[in-house]
Amino acid sequence: MAGHSGSKVVIYAAIVGNLLIALTKFVAAFFTGSSAMLSEGVHSVVDTGNGLLLLYGLNRAARPPDLSHPLGHGRELYFWSFIVALLVFALGAGISFYEGVSHILHPEPVRNPTVNYVVLGVSFVFEGVTWWVAFKEFRRHKGSFGWFEAVRLSKDPSVYTVLFEDSAALLGLAVAFFGILAAEVLEIPELDGVASIGISLILGATAIFLARESKGLLIGEPAMPDVQRRVLEIAQADPVVQKANGVLTVHLGPDSIVAGLSIEFEDHTAAPEIEACVERLEALLHKELPEITSLFVKPQTTSGWERRRLALEEGKASAEAAGQEA
Repeated sequence: MAGHSGSKVVIYAAIVGNLLIALTKFVAAFFTGSSAMLSEGVHSVVDTGNGLLLLYGLNRAARPPDLSHPLGHGRELYFWSFIVALLVFALGAGISFYEGVSHILHPEPVRNPTVNYVVLGVSFVFEGVTWWVAFKEFRRHKGSFGWFEAVRLSKDPSVYTVLFEDSAALLGLAVAFFGILAAEVLEIPELDGVASIGISLILGATAIFLARESKGLLIGEPAMPDVQRRVLEIAQADPVVQKANGVLTVHLGPDSIVAGLSIEFEDHTAAPEIEACVERLEALLHKELPEITSLFVKPQTTSGWERRRLALEEGKASAEAAGQEA
């Protein structure tokens, strides 16, 4: 759980901020009748619930391996991150779109618009604070990668999910402000409903992006290239290893990697020596790369590994071609 302490701070900040924001938005929507403000209130409630689900996922993922789940429960976090994306789409975007269409079909002038502006300003401050907390945590983890590349390669969805939700919330607040202002100045109450639909589009786009990233993690993504490279270096340095052919890795959680290592041992290496080699590798990897929680070693010739590698590359190329056709 120590590895997720930063993630939990981000999520706690988001929950508290979103809960306070939701209450103020609903009060403002009640007194003013603004569709955009009601949509923003629903958005904040959904974000609060999402934070609770992410915390639940972190706690479930931290459970130790057992007979039913011998490799641990790390992917629970990925599952609940996917549920979060679905909730953003179904509840946040869906209700906002419904409210927007209803307000366009049955427009009502916004009452006491000043209340909305004050609430939007306060909400922007709260959202800005939680966004900054998430931004600093994500920047600490991203290293030298670009922002979108860091999200694509990240194996911890808890931080970037909060960051993208808060970014969508800030954009939604801006859309709500301009929608309410335009409806008041131009005396076209339908524009308030248009702003609500705009908020739904922002939430829908955010949900699709988060779902796409969560899907990749659920299916299984490999460890970072530097981790794979270090595993091969450690294996190659062992005296009975003729060649470390390659390594297949998959993340079962942000800090849980299963590694399958293909090794060609020196000729005439006896079984006890192979067993001792595997034990040495496990000890070294546990010390240097503690995120590798399970290691499987396959004695294999280099030619056998190359056939396997080529088959994987062909499968990847076929999948990419099918995706482009679709």
